[in-house]
Amino acid sequence: MSADILDGAALAKSIRAEVAQRVARCVAAGRTPGLAVLLVGDDPGSAIYVRHKVKDCEEAGMRSLLERLPADTTQAALLARIRALNDDDSVDGILVQLPLPAQIDPAAVIEAISPAKDVDGFHVASAGALLTGQKGFLPCTPYGVMRLLEHAGAQLRGAEAVVVGRSNIVGKPQALLLLQADATVTICHSRTRDLAAHTRRADVLVAAVGRARMIRGEMIKPGAIVIDVGMNRDEHGRLCGDVDFESAREVASWITPVPGGVGPMTRAMLLVNTIEAAERRLGRG
Repeated sequence: MSADILDGAALAKSIRAEVAQRVARCVAAGRTPGLAVLLVGDDPGSAIYVRHKVKDCEEAGMRSLLERLPADTTQAALLARIRALNDDDSVDGILVQLPLPAQIDPAAVIEAISPAKDVDGFHVASAGALLTGQKGFLPCTPYGVMRLLEHAGAQLRGAEAVVVGRSNIVGKPQALLLLQADATVTICHSRTRDLAAHTRRADVLVAAVGRARMIRGEMIKPGAIVIDVGMNRDEHGRLCGDVDFESAREVASWITPVPGGVGPMTRAMLLVNTIEAAERRLGRG
């Protein structure tokens, strides 16, 4: 067996095209959707991510507002800028690029963003909406994973799903979304005893633990769908995921590559959340 590749880049392209059509309808109704992105400091990885996000917005016809703030920006100054953007009617979504410099508490920053403009889906109000099945913004990476599973034709009802990772950004919301889809969900993490005993049961395996090639082929159930959220560098400095791709693809039915799998979907779902925010302000959401 050799797994089919879940091409996140191709799926993201089609989603961006759908978003562009929705943007055009908003513009025709008198509102150009706008996303404000705040980048604090000069982390090169963050700068690359932000550049891609701004480009995605512009290609979809959205207005993007990128603000670069120095690394010594105080928490008070950043919070003040967020409050101003909360009050700016031309802004539909606010994104503060993480990680932040050490002097700034990321939790305080996330909670300062208006839930109505929380297009990253990180605010406690968004998390609470997800937990209770209410309408809110979904975190972009888990949202993208669900779209990938839909694209693969995954039958989630009654399926065994294992999520390796328990972060607030990916692991926990991913488990909740799979649970909403009627999967039976197990959350594993770096302290899980006999990790392979859990992963070998998984019809759907989502790896989001942040350890290079931690999940090997012998840890995967034959025919499983494997989603690799990891973004790591190996001992040679090459980009790789949490899954050992070469051994896993010989066992799985579908697998996401790194890069080109989950990453493009995360960016695409940010656009989906932003257009959703704009449509709600127009009374269409």
